Amino acid sequence: MRNPTATQLLFEMSCAGRGTEVFPASDVPDVTGVPKIGADFLASGPLPLPEIAEPDVVRHFVNLSTLNMSVDSHFYPLGSCTMKYNPKRHERLARLPQAANSHPYQSESQVQGLLSVLYEMQTMLAEISGLPGVSLHPAAGAQGEFTALLTAAAWFRDRGENRTRVLFPASAHGTNPASAALAGFECVQLSGGRDGFVDLEELKAHLDERTAVFMVTNPNTLGLFERDIAVVSEMLHSVGGLVYIDGANMNAILGRTRPGDFGGDMMHYNVHKTFTGPHGAGGPGAGPIAVRDFLAPFLPAPVVTFDAARNWYSLSVPEKSIGRVRTFFGNVGILLRGYFYIRTLGGRGLREASENAVLNANYLLSQVKDFLEVPHGDRCMHEFVASAKRQKDLTGVTTMDIAKRLLDYGFHAPTVYFPLVVEEALMMEPTETESLQTLDAFAGALRKICSEPAELVKGAPHSTAVCRPDEVNAARKPVLCWSAPNC
Repeated sequence: MRNPTATQLLFEMSCAGRGTEVFPASDVPDVTGVPKIGADFLASGPLPLPEIAEPDVVRHFVNLSTLNMSVDSHFYPLGSCTMKYNPKRHERLARLPQAANSHPYQSESQVQGLLSVLYEMQTMLAEISGLPGVSLHPAAGAQGEFTALLTAAAWFRDRGENRTRVLFPASAHGTNPASAALAGFECVQLSGGRDGFVDLEELKAHLDERTAVFMVTNPNTLGLFERDIAVVSEMLHSVGGLVYIDGANMNAILGRTRPGDFGGDMMHYNVHKTFTGPHGAGGPGAGPIAVRDFLAPFLPAPVVTFDAARNWYSLSVPEKSIGRVRTFFGNVGILLRGYFYIRTLGGRGLREASENAVLNANYLLSQVKDFLEVPHGDRCMHEFVASAKRQKDLTGVTTMDIAKRLLDYGFHAPTVYFPLVVEEALMMEPTETESLQTLDAFAGALRKICSEPAELVKGAPHSTAVCRPDEVNAARKPVLCWSAPNC
């Protein structure tokens, strides 16, 4: 029997008289003629909070957590989003008091050790990318994109150039055009090419004196390495533009090739995708950026610098900095987890991690290609995009149906309906952290689902507390109420 405290709302569990008032009376003295708070801002009575004993609250949230999926409890083959296992060793190290108890307002003299670690992180990210200028400041990958584009815009202004357009393929992550628009650029989308690669002729037709940046993910979102990336870079540079490499898929090329070496001028890292920082739930993130030397003076402040003569680390403002894009330095706790991952593996280990990510993806592709279409070939990098179009045409079973049915088998679904250039897309990324047994079990579940009666699959999931909520209606008409359970 399912524990009712896992599915009931706290308001439904409330029982009058069970709550305890813990707030003391105000100790602020009355001062004649000086109002404390205007009457309009005072509640007319006690807040209508649920009255529940502490054990019931604890059991409610613990039981609720067992209904959720997480990378610690289930396989998460999310293509593009990259949900890899987070080593607990890195969690323990990041909680060491020397780091966890530091405060952003402490003087530099009190955090020299921490600054030295962050400086080393900057240098390692520069080496991995082949781009010497690094800022750890941005809060996440999307903000890293936005920050790098602001840096590029500042460089163009400093040169007296009025470049207004950012180009990107149709298969780009949605954050690419969003970041470009927020940075004040006009967005120009290319088709992406029929074979999944950048169409060089189409790109050439859009290049002119207005071109500021071409944003491209490499490997791209179809799991393919852009074979003409060096040519693409030369084309952009020939018209005075810059190449932005979306670093979301860096875990496929670590130690094998570097964005700076194949023509990239700027990039961001997703620490959670590449270096095992925790991911999801809108929690903390980090999106370091790396740029060429001529862009480094425009990076956001602060960056960590080192004075060898004094043996001293400082938080410094680059000469022509665009300023801050967030508070303080950055999310140090997440950066530390990435730092420990890099130091644990070393250069050889990072390369092996990429090789295993590519091996796992190609193995999984080989196991599903006979019953799911894979439109873009028999080989991939760290992820690939399959399609359930055949199933939809024959039986009416859609990608969403398959995704829901996977829940009954104890697997989270792959990324669905992205990229948009593939109909009924199932984007799969096993990562380097999954075993052969897990991949076989997942492929077996997919195979079985694709042979099950359509009515069974269309009605899935059958084993979860909630089956198929009206997601569109929930997004458009959310119930934002906390005063009563039936409001």
